[in-house]
Amino acid sequence: MRFTIPGVVYLVLPSFTVDFFGARFMGGIYSWILLAWGAGAAPDGAARHARARHSEARMNWPLLRQITEGRRGDGVEAMSDRTRTLQPRYAGAEVARSICPYCAVGCGQLVFHRGNRVISIEGDPASPISEGHLCPKGAASYELVTHANRLTKVKYRPAYATAWQEIDLETAMDMIADRVWASRERGFVEKADGKPLMQLRNIAHLGGATLDNEENYLIKKLFAAGLGMVAVSNQARI
Repeated sequence: MRFTIPGVVYLVLPSFTVDFFGARFMGGIYSWILLAWGAGAAPDGAARHARARHSEARMNWPLLRQITEGRRGDGVEAMSDRTRTLQPRYAGAEVARSICPYCAVGCGQLVFHRGNRVISIEGDPASPISEGHLCPKGAASYELVTHANRLTKVKYRPAYATAWQEIDLETAMDMIADRVWASRERGFVEKADGKPLMQLRNIAHLGGATLDNEENYLIKKLFAAGLGMVAVSNQARI
């Protein structure tokens, strides 16, 4: 039953039972006070149109849809128009499959990118290892990539210096190559007890967990067969 007084619309319902999120409530007469869009004199055409539009808008309220459609209130009837049109932040972006850079478990990740810029990193549901799940560190990979304090230049601190200085990548790679070769010259053992040994024991290499099989094969060939290094290992084995 509905009746109107100026400015207010009362909706009065007789005794009924309400199923609300699985719990049943019974009561006597309930009433909802709804805003009335205009009152008093008979409305003209524009006013009738406005009332019809407002009435339609009111019936889109999640609570009224739940009551009139007899739903539980945990589905689309509880959503506003804005909620129904929401999209994930990576909607329309390209995606590349990757592996989490932290530990040796090898959880799969989906890297969403748009315009040569990473916009989100999520777990990969197709990964047989993690099945879409990521630990707190893996879930924070996006910030690892995009954080404003991420270092993007090589830092070098000379011996006995108290401050870091920036150098370009080419200079850094040349310095590493020179020092590796100098260390090999100092520590390479060709013979032991009159027998060929060909070992280098004063340099070690520890690979990262995200290196694939092909990269590990080349590293082993270069450092063991090429330089004679004995201590060649990988984070995934520790």
